[in-house]
Amino acid sequence: MAKLVVENLKYRYPLAKNLALNNLSFEVKNGEFIGMIGPNHAGKSTLCQALVGLVPQFFRGAYGGRVMVDDMEASKVPLSKLASKIGIVFQNPFSQISGVKLTVYEEVAFSLENNGFSRSEMIDRIDWALKLLNIEHYQDRNPLSLSGGQMQRLAIASIIALKPEIIVLDEPTSQLDPQGSEEVFKAVGNLCTQGLTVIIAEHKMERICKYAQKILFLHQGHLVTFDTPYQVFSHFNLEGYGINAPVFTNACKKLEVKLNNGFYPIKLDEAYRKIGAYYEHR
Repeated sequence: MAKLVVENLKYRYPLAKNLALNNLSFEVKNGEFIGMIGPNHAGKSTLCQALVGLVPQFFRGAYGGRVMVDDMEASKVPLSKLASKIGIVFQNPFSQISGVKLTVYEEVAFSLENNGFSRSEMIDRIDWALKLLNIEHYQDRNPLSLSGGQMQRLAIASIIALKPEIIVLDEPTSQLDPQGSEEVFKAVGNLCTQGLTVIIAEHKMERICKYAQKILFLHQGHLVTFDTPYQVFSHFNLEGYGINAPVFTNACKKLEVKLNNGFYPIKLDEAYRKIGAYYEHR
């Protein structure tokens, strides 16, 4: 059953000549992990904002089509109400963390306070969110003393404490080192095992291939394809769109090394086995 339905979505920023989103249509099922890829200015951030209603409710402009989150139309339902269904995590955790709370625990409580939850319900939700993001042992730390990966997980915890059914992440690892990036992806992958639907815009293809079940591929506001990572990385000339496939996938393409299913390897362990077997039989 579709959890999120996008129908003929179009959007143009005020004073802009070209559409930032051009007639997008797709569906996301409950519990799916969707990776969103595309070069700069492909429309990824704009789409993330449209999914949660910020476009066009906050960012005005020419808007057409619709985004349905269950039975709610994102462009028409108040953002406060929509937040119970879908939440967003931005690139920079500094833009999401309040800066007025002295501890991690209080920071996660902040959004719950603003939404009028009872004290007992807040405690249950905070404990659940901190544990799920594996930051419960930081609960007494000052948020600004955390590492980049820890801070981004705190930003995610603050959103999921509201228990939305869908979480959208707009390039959440763009400012993180490899360790911090892996921390965030593991945490987000864990959210899917808990039944949440995840949509993550990201430039780090190795991690998208490792975690995503499907890929939403954008270019200049158009939807190029919406398919499995194997289909996308085997059948499209990504370099022609300004995207670099994983290094090991490109190596397998040059060697014409494929998996038994006919696709090129998109994960490191697959590529390692296949390239090893290739040289053993030469």
